[in-house]
Amino acid sequence: PTSTAVPPEPQPEAPVPAGAPAYPLADLCVLAGMSVRTVRYYMQLGLVDRPQGETRAARYGTRHLEQLLQIRKWSEAGISLERIRELLHGEVAPVAARMPRPGSLEVRSHLLVADGVEVSIEPGRAGLAPEQVRQLVRGIMAAYEAVRTDGGAEGEAGGQGAAGPGATQDRTEGK
Repeated sequence: PTSTAVPPEPQPEAPVPAGAPAYPLADLCVLAGMSVRTVRYYMQLGLVDRPQGETRAARYGTRHLEQLLQIRKWSEAGISLERIRELLHGEVAPVAARMPRPGSLEVRSHLLVADGVEVSIEPGRAGLAPEQVRQLVRGIMAAYEAVRTDGGAEGEAGGQGAAGPGATQDRTEGK
């Protein structure tokens, strides 16, 4: 049995808008931090739009640079080129964060909600801005306060209890 891989459809020539920056391939490669060979390979795979023009007269615009930077970001996060192709063609999915490497630094916020209730937030990995972290903290504190004062009665009425779906709870029920 032979594999019948379908070659990618060629990407349309991406016009560079008038007045927008237009780069020759060598300049685009420097800006994207990639080799000429890599950029041509990505075009061959259909990951990057074709340039405007042919051969040495070809020009690349901001869209090409954005595509290459996105591909580099996903590649460095460990995403396969096949998955990158899927993401670039409209399939939206979060990119899993890479595991920290020994010697790397991470900034974490440690929220002590109450005795025995703590939350660790890594804003960089979560993609949260400082104001979003503050909103999250306020929301967590408000949710904890609501659960503590209500005693979890609303959650148990829904059949899940205060521990949430799939959690086990010790309770004695009368028959």
